[in-house]
Amino acid sequence: MSFLVKKMAFVGKQMQTITIDILNNKAIRLLQDLELLQLIRMRRENAQPGTAVNWAAEYKGVMTKQPLADVDNQLNELRNGWE
Repeated sequence: MSFLVKKMAFVGKQMQTITIDILNNKAIRLLQDLELLQLIRMRRENAQPGTAVNWAAEYKGVMTKQPLADVDNQLNELRNGWE
């Protein structure tokens, strides 16, 4: 049995995210014990490697709404910057 679990841990004052493959259910219990001790935080992901990401749902609400004319002006400025 193999699936992905992200383990988050603080190293010094910096948090690291590590992706691991669980090969045995005993490992899950060990990770859950570490989580109960508040040493790590686990986030289970249903997506398997190679599956499509729904980018619209992932970034929904990240950008503020702008009038179409403003977006066109910004795109033109970016395009002209390469010329």
